[in-house]
Amino acid sequence: MYFEEKGKVNSEKCVQLAIKEAKDRNIKHIVVATSSGYTAKLFKDVKDINVVCVTHGYGCKKPGENEFTHESIEELKELGFKILTTTHVLSGAERGISRKFGGVSPVEIMAHTLRMFGQGTKVCVEISVMAMDAGLIPYGEKIIAVGGSSQGADTAVVISPAHANNILDTKINEVICKPNNF
Repeated sequence: MYFEEKGKVNSEKCVQLAIKEAKDRNIKHIVVATSSGYTAKLFKDVKDINVVCVTHGYGCKKPGENEFTHESIEELKELGFKILTTTHVLSGAERGISRKFGGVSPVEIMAHTLRMFGQGTKVCVEISVMAMDAGLIPYGEKIIAVGGSSQGADTAVVISPAHANNILDTKINEVICKPNNF
């Protein structure tokens, strides 16, 4: 499915499509990007699927702080979800070096290339690799990743993630939904 606009307006439909695809394909793991808990909470009624919520890392918006509230984390944990808060694999230290010294890193080029398919596609690759590296999803299985363009969700893919040290072995198997590129 291709959405006519990007962003939060597509969240409920995107999540419905991701859940349906997981059930139809017997996929047992969904990784979802969430900066406030809004998108993750849309999975609250999901049973028998490992839901991994990937947040922004500390310092993403403001040094020493995380925009995700303790209350939201606890609410998601009560739903049985796993929470991952760490450095983003497609920015992290390399972005800091580029900002300090100028230039661009290979990882930043990879992120910009993925954005050619949409910001949500880049996010889906990034969060699935992060969850893989954290041991929150199994190696060698197709999963579903859900991401977005800014707030909410507008992109879902079936993906076979690899660890960051072999990130180019990651395969986007199928696009479930995404916005048309604008």
